[in-house]
Amino acid sequence: MINKFVDKHAAWTVEVRRYLHQYPELSHQESKTARYIREQLESMGLAVRSYTGKDVVTYIEGTAPGKTVALRADIDALPIQEETGLPYASKNPGIMHACGHDGHTAILLGAARALTEAKLLFAGRIKLIFQHAEEVVPGGASELVEAGVLEDVDAIFGLHLWQNLEVGLLGTCSGPIMAGSDSFTIKIQGKGGHGSMPHLTVDPIVIAAHLVTQIQTVVSRSLDPLYPAVVSVGQIHAGDTYNIIPDTAQLQGTVRYFHPDVQKEIPAILERLANGVCASFGATATFEYVEGDPSVVNDSRMNNIVEQVGCTVLGKENVRPAVPSMAGEDFSYYLRQVPGAYFFLGIQGDEAAYGHHHPRFTIDERMLSVGSKLLAGIALMYLDQQAK
Repeated sequence: MINKFVDKHAAWTVEVRRYLHQYPELSHQESKTARYIREQLESMGLAVRSYTGKDVVTYIEGTAPGKTVALRADIDALPIQEETGLPYASKNPGIMHACGHDGHTAILLGAARALTEAKLLFAGRIKLIFQHAEEVVPGGASELVEAGVLEDVDAIFGLHLWQNLEVGLLGTCSGPIMAGSDSFTIKIQGKGGHGSMPHLTVDPIVIAAHLVTQIQTVVSRSLDPLYPAVVSVGQIHAGDTYNIIPDTAQLQGTVRYFHPDVQKEIPAILERLANGVCASFGATATFEYVEGDPSVVNDSRMNNIVEQVGCTVLGKENVRPAVPSMAGEDFSYYLRQVPGAYFFLGIQGDEAAYGHHHPRFTIDERMLSVGSKLLAGIALMYLDQQAK
């Protein structure tokens, strides 16, 4: 029954997504986006509130008491200059919905509109969480959890429009589906001098080069090969001109992992390498490690609900085991508190040929109504199972 109400508002959901795409806002700055979401929800007769002043939350009440299931969408954009050439391209210079959060928001609003109009008989409540600041650390999920957004929630679900999955496919899995994401900084203190007299210096650039090479052995030689991990150096900063050896060099990188034991091991390994390599050249190292979002770990029972609804909406042949991603997602904070599941809805195809965070990234808008059907159907199935 809910599917026909989603289809009824499919064109509206596309309009919502295109409006949001034109007016993206960066993390922790989503004031106009939040106001627009509030207006749409209030037009449906829903009362809204905010836990942090940056999010938007509402409830769809059932006809009898019961459990509370939450559905979450992220609403922030990225500091990227759009290059799609679309007629509804971003009007905010240097800011773009390059990860699909405009689609996630439109999907959840579409589900809300269908659920409020269908007047279905269900026990319990459906809590809709429009979360700010997913793209940064610390992000919106940890703030919302600390503010108490899950205190009355029994389970939670969310989706990501996924460019790495063929359009129309649903990717699900029990256990880890997205990685924990940490960062590190290593500052090398050497001794600068003129490039013509390197013997009088302790060259931090040469040391940095050696250190980057050594860091590549962390995963291959220091960690259990049964536990996947990624350690990547993304930035090296040193020097101001071509003929001067600088005093210092700085490396920054990212660590990705699924298993918490890996996170415990890597900082000590990196610090040991930094100190050892620098000492061998007569330099010193300053090491800083910042824990980011933990890994996203799905509950098997909740994931089964996603699969069941996916088979109904898309057909069994289009529900596939998801390949876990080393990308990070702060949905993990919700799953640390209550059972739930996060899943991928494929958009890969001619209309979405560029990857996430690319200036030409876009989505296949046919998946918006599919996403609404999935989220609404998952919430209703969960509540129905709990009422039995």
